[in-house]
Amino acid sequence: MFKTMKNIWHVQDLRNRILFTLFVFIIFRIGSFVPVPGVNASVFENMNGAGSELFGLLNTFSGGALHNFSIFALGIMPYITASIIVQLLSMDVIPKFAEWAKQGEHGKKKMAQVTRYGTVILAIIQAFATSIGFNRMYNVEMVPNATFADYLVIAIVLTAGTSFLMWLGEQITEKGIGNGISLIIFAGIVAGIPGHIQSIAQSEFIVEGQTFMNVVKSIAIVLVFVLIVIGVIYIQQAIRKIPVQYAKRVVGNKMYGGQNTHIPLKINAAGVIPVIFAVSLLQFPVVIASFWATQPWARWISSNLSHDRPLGMVLYVIMIIGFTFFYTFVQMNPQQMADNMKKNGGYIPGIRPGKTTATYLTRVLTRLTMTGAIFLAAISILPVGLGALANLPRTVQIGGTSILIVIGVALDTMKTIESQLIKRHYKGFINK
Repeated sequence: MFKTMKNIWHVQDLRNRILFTLFVFIIFRIGSFVPVPGVNASVFENMNGAGSELFGLLNTFSGGALHNFSIFALGIMPYITASIIVQLLSMDVIPKFAEWAKQGEHGKKKMAQVTRYGTVILAIIQAFATSIGFNRMYNVEMVPNATFADYLVIAIVLTAGTSFLMWLGEQITEKGIGNGISLIIFAGIVAGIPGHIQSIAQSEFIVEGQTFMNVVKSIAIVLVFVLIVIGVIYIQQAIRKIPVQYAKRVVGNKMYGGQNTHIPLKINAAGVIPVIFAVSLLQFPVVIASFWATQPWARWISSNLSHDRPLGMVLYVIMIIGFTFFYTFVQMNPQQMADNMKKNGGYIPGIRPGKTTATYLTRVLTRLTMTGAIFLAAISILPVGLGALANLPRTVQIGGTSILIVIGVALDTMKTIESQLIKRHYKGFINK
């Protein structure tokens, strides 16, 4: 491992990309402490009662920026929501979007531009709702004697912050290492780990005079955490190899084909995207309801649709499974894979080319995706139940989702570095 780290710094391009990514992380952390003008952020110091679980969830994904009500308080979630909407509309809902989705890199650029516009629109709406809602939620006003002009200034600042984060994420993707948006979420979660540890230490989990039980609980939590990490890595790395043979063909004076290869189908081809999508959508009605906490319908939504409630947990699981299938089949189209194999003279042994191959790939991919989706859902909700049994603070019970995102992003980034090293004939983290 240390030799691999040394090799990384020997490659100038790779070294520059890593340093650029770290520089963006520093900017992100600094921005998380720059307050929005005219806001009394002290109202968030004691987050007990209604909305505390939701606040903890939103604060986790913003890297603590919401607790400070900084310019990055909205985080990158408006972009995630806009991405969901655009991808759903590209599934033959809007013909133009569906056409762009099939145009390769040119179409992706157009879709990305639409996503940016959607992010700005959603950020403005969410910024107004957040500022007005938090001002109504607590006895101490976040903005004393607020007027529409005050809310407008806050909305503009928060929208600018989210747009800047979106731009930073795109810069990481282009000039840094890995997927920029995922890495920003990763940085926010990692930055919140010390705060979660402090919350656990100050909670009912630690009982004075019961040193032995506290040690046993701590060891049990660490063991569960290690097992979850091992399970996530195992599933994220697991693949099924579909053998493919290419027939020999003569073009001019040269012979092509004749080799044997395989199609690597991952058990969890969607990565952590379904979890991020599910969290983003599930929090929306709870956010809206928390702004009218005194209304009966709002209390019902807050009590039942939170991720740690039975109904909310069921919806959370359904969303994760649904988004896993959706994202996997968007990324890997069995019909397109079968057509490409047929055009290049490839076939799966024992399976006829064309429609039969597409059907076979669909069946295999469906089974693999179902396994991966169930695993993602189980890992996402397991720490919630364990946290309740161990009396962990409810604001840190989103740990399963956080673990999935952190490990998934770390693995993807490691693979990116690995591929860069292999190109330059260096051994990576995985290769021995």
